[in-house]
This record gives sequence, structure tokens and C-alpha cells, in this order.
Amino acid sequence: MMWFFDPMYLLFVSPALLLMLWAQAKVKSSYGQGMRVDARLTGAAAARYVLDRSGLNDVGIEEARGFLSDHYDPAHRVLRLSHEVYHTRTATAVGIATHEAGHAIQHASGYMPLVVRNAAVPAARFGPTLFFALFIAGAIFSSMPLMVLGLAAFGGVLFFQVVNLPVEFDASNRAKALLTEYNIVDGEGAIAVRRVLNAAGWTYVAATLQTLLQFLYYAMQIFGVSSDD
Repeated sequence: MMWFFDPMYLLFVSPALLLMLWAQAKVKSSYGQGMRVDARLTGAAAARYVLDRSGLNDVGIEEARGFLSDHYDPAHRVLRLSHEVYHTRTATAVGIATHEAGHAIQHASGYMPLVVRNAAVPAARFGPTLFFALFIAGAIFSSMPLMVLGLAAFGGVLFFQVVNLPVEFDASNRAKALLTEYNIVDGEGAIAVRRVLNAAGWTYVAATLQTLLQFLYYAMQIFGVSSDD
């Protein structure tokens, strides 16, 4: 049984890889198109307005380095927006910024999928390392229980990815609704925002599919070895 550099692995996960390439191309295209559509406010100002209207005056907004580095930091209750999103008055900027504000609103309201996702962060962070350590140890010592424990650790990554989907989709839906409700974008801007956020949503779907296929591949390898033995 081939454990390393198995060409079947690439074949197995290729649907997710192709979907990710398509989604990333869609993000790049919709991002550029949305940057050419005007909005009433900058990304930072739109996020500030939405947060204040939601009673979250204490949530900060900071500029962050990097392209598409935008995120909400629940530990410090801060939105961190990339340079273009922070400063420009475009549909792309307000869409992304308000999406991150949506996460802050989720946090403040105790949105359960976000609570579960935040609790699963350690599993996502350490799961791959723990999986490979246990997997290799199990292969060296011919220990099926160690490999199964490793697979369970990788299952934590899959769990995080799955529970992350409703969190991201809900934040995008909040952003679309609030931008229209507060007249931050017009009809053309609303279409551009929808394209940007929908494209970003497909990247999360692709990441989840990739993790699922990896999990199934490793499970087949582990239990296949068991049946061969």
C-alpha cells in the first residue's frame, strides 16, 4: 500500500482542487469588477456604520497588511481590514467589510454556529499535526488504534470546516441585507456585492470538500491496510 506520494491521492481530491481553482478565479474576477462599482462609504466607514447601528460601538476597526487579509478577531473584538477594503468607496470594499461586521454581530448575539466554530478552532489548528504524528507512529509500530486516533484528530478539522459554512454564509447574508437596508449601495452595487460574497462562499465550500475527500482517502487507506492484514 502506498502511503506517500500516492498519485491516487491527487486523483481522489482533484474535484475539490478544481472547484477551489474555479472559486479563486471567481473571487479575483468579482473582486476586480466590484472595485469599479462606487459605494457611498469606504469599507471602514460602512463597517463602522453597521456596527454602530447594531449597538456595537465598542468593536474596533483597524487596517491590516496583506491582500484579502480581512477578518474579525473575536478575542480582541476588532475588525481588521486590508488596505483597499479599508480605504476605498467601492462595492467590493463595503461588501467585504460588512461581511466581517456580520461576524461581530454574530459574536455579540451568541450566534450558535459561531460559538461552536470558535470552540473547534484548536481542533482545526492542531488536528493536521496530530493526525500525521499519530498516523506515522501507527505505521511504524503497526498500531491500528494509533492510526484511528489520528483519523479522529483529522475529523476535528472536517468538523470545523463544516460548522464554518453556516457562519460564513450567514455573515454574507447579513452584509447583503444591511448594505441595501442602509442604502450604502444602489442596485448595481448590490449585484456587485452579491457576486463578491457568493464567490468567496464557494472557496469555503471547496475547502470543506477537500477536507472531506482527504478524510475519506485516509480512512480508506487505514482500514484498507487493516483488511489486507
